[in-house]
Order: sequence, then structure tokens, then C-alpha cells
Amino acid sequence: MTGRTTLFGLVYGVAAFVPLIAAPGPARPSHGLLLVANKGDQAVGVIDPATGREVATIKETGFTTHELAVSPDGRTAFAPVYGNSGVGLPGTDGRTIDVIDLASRRVVHTIDLGVAARPHCAVFGPKDGLLYVTTELEKSITIIDPKTLKIVGQIPTGQPESHMLAITHDGRRGYTANVGPGTVSVLNMAARKTLAVIPISHKTQRISISVDDRYAFTSDQTAPRLAVIDTTTNKIQQWVTMPGIGYGTAPTPDGQWLLVCLINANELGVVNLKTMKMERTIDLVPAPQEVVITPDGALAYVSCDQSRKVAVVNLKTWKVEGYIDAGKSADGLAWVAGAK
Repeated sequence: MTGRTTLFGLVYGVAAFVPLIAAPGPARPSHGLLLVANKGDQAVGVIDPATGREVATIKETGFTTHELAVSPDGRTAFAPVYGNSGVGLPGTDGRTIDVIDLASRRVVHTIDLGVAARPHCAVFGPKDGLLYVTTELEKSITIIDPKTLKIVGQIPTGQPESHMLAITHDGRRGYTANVGPGTVSVLNMAARKTLAVIPISHKTQRISISVDDRYAFTSDQTAPRLAVIDTTTNKIQQWVTMPGIGYGTAPTPDGQWLLVCLINANELGVVNLKTMKMERTIDLVPAPQEVVITPDGALAYVSCDQSRKVAVVNLKTWKVEGYIDAGKSADGLAWVAGAK
């Protein structure tokens, strides 16, 4: 493994946004806003990347949101209210989704699913514009029309604890990471049916799709390795060995790299998608959960759950430019393109 990057003495607990010097200089954030699901505060934080500060908080109607989705026009955010426990653990079972107007920065509507379902991950269909939400206790994906805010259908996953969802860029296939069973369900989005269930491990977490839709990626939670799924065969093509347990992942827009949060190693891993090898790691504060990349591919933002921070990583220099103060238990992230 080569190219390890450190924080040059930056310590956990530094307040607000702390810039780091890194030639050829800090990258400029894309024009937009960053949303953070601050689980411990039961609130959605609104961060201005240009100033590196949280500029607003939006209180949820329930306890609590883990993940966020933003409408393609950047006007509305959807915040599934999951419950007060982790996946597969006892606790309350959420049944609602908060609808947030991003101009006024307030909850303007709450969608009631009608049953206790633990809604978790919300993803907009890239072609049909519908909102797809994992509903774990229903072993399904619930489909919502964002214009009418009505439920218009479901897709069975055939597995419990369907926690996270990724949809191919052509909108044809969906992939869910089913945590407890340690599987991935392959979904036909148009026909609304399960095509296959892929065994991964005793436990798996998170999922993403390569830019060319050729691969799906999910992390084994029992060993430090990443499963690379061939989407043409729906089988594991290979494993990528990692220095820690993987969590959230995201491919860079150019399709060259996959960023992997290494939650127990407190690092961000960088996988070369040509060689399927981890080429470098970047030290972070505890505990990296989720990563979102700006549309221009210049910066990555990484939520660090235990540290109340969001790391800002320059993807040209592979260095941490600084940290932004977030709320308690910062988890899910969403980028609002073009917002002020």
C-alpha cells in the first residue's frame, strides 16, 4: 500500500473549519450546500461549504433520521425517520418520512407509511424521478411520488434488514445491502421484483455502484474486505483487502477511484478501480461513516460519527483540508447542487 496521508498533527476536537496547507492549494468547493443527518440531535444540519460552517439546523418530527435524499431540482429534502436504535437492534420502529423545504429550511410535510417499517435509505430514481426508500421491517423498497407525496408501490427485496440502496445510472437495476442476512438483493426497478439474492458474508453494510454500472460494492462487517459484484453475472467477482472494516463508499465522477470509509481504522481508503487495489489511506478522526463527493470531483466530505465532524478531503492532493463542526452522531450526507 502506498501514498499514506496523515493529518500532520491535527488533533480531534479542533473547533469549526481548520484549513491545512497542501500544494497546489485548497480546492474550491462546488457551489451548493451540504446536508448532514445529526442523529444525536434529531436534526438535519445545513452546512455552507464555502465558509465551512453549519448555517442552520432543521428539527425532525421523530427519532431519528439516519439518511437523506435531495430532489433533483434541489428544492426539497426527504428524511426517513428510522427509529432510536441501530439496524437489527431492539428499539422504536419509525413509520414516517419528513419532507423539508430547503428554501425555508423547515419540515413542511410528513409522509406516514401506514405501518412501522424502519424507513432508512432514500434514493431518487435517475430516470423516473420517483423516490425509493428502504423499508426494513417490510423487507421492501417503498416507492413514493415526490410530486403528490403518495405511496405508489413497493419492490420486495426478499430479505430482512434491507438497509441501504443503490440504483444503476440507467435506472434499470437496484441493489440493497441486507445487513443481518449478509446478502445483496438485485432488483428490477421497472418490473418491481427481486431478480437475485447474492450471499456476501455473515453481515454486510452499505452499497454503491460504479459510474459505468459494471460493479456494485459492499463491505463485509466480519472481515476487512470489500466485495466487488459483477452486475452482469450478479456474483462476487473478487474481494479487495482493506486495512479496516469498510462502511460508506462512493466512486469519483471520473470512475477511477472508490472512496471507502474505514470505520474502525479511522481512515478513508482509496481503491483504484482499474487494479481493484487499495492504493492509499487518509487518516481521519473517529469514526468515518459516509462519504459524498462534489459533482466536479474536487472534494469529498466524510461524516465522522463519534467526532461531531465532517472531514473535507481534497481529491487532487489526497489530503484533509480541514474539519467542519457538525452535530452529535453525524451520519448521512446529501449534496444540494447549486444551492446558496
